[in-house]
Amino acid sequence: MRDPAGYQLAGGAGGGAAAHVWYCAYGSNMHASRLAYYAEGGTPPGTGHTYPGFRDRTPPLKTTPLTLPGTIYFAWQSLVWTGGVAFYTDHPNNSWPPGAAARGYLLTRQQFSDLLTQEMYRIPGETPEFDIDAVLDSGRVQFGPGRYETVVHVGDLEGFPVLTFTSPWDPATVELQKPSARYLGMLTAGLRESHRWGRDQTFDYLSELPGVQGHWERSELYALTGTV
Repeated sequence: MRDPAGYQLAGGAGGGAAAHVWYCAYGSNMHASRLAYYAEGGTPPGTGHTYPGFRDRTPPLKTTPLTLPGTIYFAWQSLVWTGGVAFYTDHPNNSWPPGAAARGYLLTRQQFSDLLTQEMYRIPGETPEFDIDAVLDSGRVQFGPGRYETVVHVGDLEGFPVLTFTSPWDPATVELQKPSARYLGMLTAGLRESHRWGRDQTFDYLSELPGVQGHWERSELYALTGTV
């Protein structure tokens, strides 16, 4: 299954001065309740980390399912999730399956900057905001060495730029890491909530992703996708 449901994105560099941007979530933030900790503040269950929240806690104007060109893979070792976490690449290895399921949240520029700031365990308003225009001009900007400090303009939708963040790592050399059951459970919930997928479609998608394929027994993964 390599045809995730969702709006396909137009290429190009539109939306230069737009007040809002689409934040494109492809990992745990596909589930709205998880993103709410970044927006409203709080400590997610099972973690010891407290998010300060957005300065502007107005809910997203819209949400929509998306399909990105490229691939999701799992790498790094997250202390929160105790395993690999999702990263996006728009230049996957030839052997990696194309088509990345995601979810768009229409946020203000400041909200997107606050989200990115919190991903790197910083406090919104205490550091300079990320220069979104630089991303729109070049298509990709690495703002720092952190795992989610590379911002990519993956397309445009309804006149607004679609932005996501990922690692600066080279897919050809990155060390894949097995994601935990808890993390895959969150992705399963997010895919069902945003894309309205059933068990089989969710299993087919996750089972092919680098870091899951070859690391998870198919029977165990199928059982997991049926318990969420």
